[in-house]
Amino acid sequence: MNTAAASTARMKNPAQVLPEAMKGIQNIYKAMYQGGVDPRLLELVHLRASQINGCSACVFAGVAGAKKHGESDERLHSVAAWREAPFFTAEERAALALTEAATRIADRSGKAVPDEVWDEAADHFNEEQLSAIILMISLTNFFNRINTTIEEPAGTTW
Repeated sequence: MNTAAASTARMKNPAQVLPEAMKGIQNIYKAMYQGGVDPRLLELVHLRASQINGCSACVFAGVAGAKKHGESDERLHSVAAWREAPFFTAEERAALALTEAATRIADRSGKAVPDEVWDEAADHFNEEQLSAIILMISLTNFFNRINTTIEEPAGTTW
C-alpha cells in the first residue's frame, strides 16, 4: 500500500465516466433520503462503513455531510467506538450494528447479518426506514470500493 497520500486519483470516478451510472446513483440517493430516516443517522451509517473499509475520501465526505446536517464533533469523534461511547441512542446503535454486520460480511461464518442484529434494527425502524439504511450501507460500500481502487484522495469533490 502506498503510504504517501495521493494528490490525484488514478482515473476519474467511474460514475463520472459513465454518466448513465451517475443518474441511477442520484435516483437511489434521492429515494434513500425520502425513506424517513434522520439524515444525521444516514451520515453516521456512511461514516462507519467508510471507517471500516478504510476509504479516506468517504470518511472525509461522511464527516462533512454529518456536520452539514448538524452532527456534533463529539459524536463524530466517537463513531469508531460507538459501542463504548455514551453519545448514541438505542436506535443509532441498532443502525450502526447493522452497518458493521452488512459491511463485514466476509468476517463471519453463517449469516452475514446475525438475527439478533437484524431484530434489533427491525425493532427501531419500519421497512421503509430499513430500506433507506440498507441502501446507505450498500451505496457506501459501493463507493468505498470505487474510491479505494482508483485512490480517490480525501477532500475531492466531483
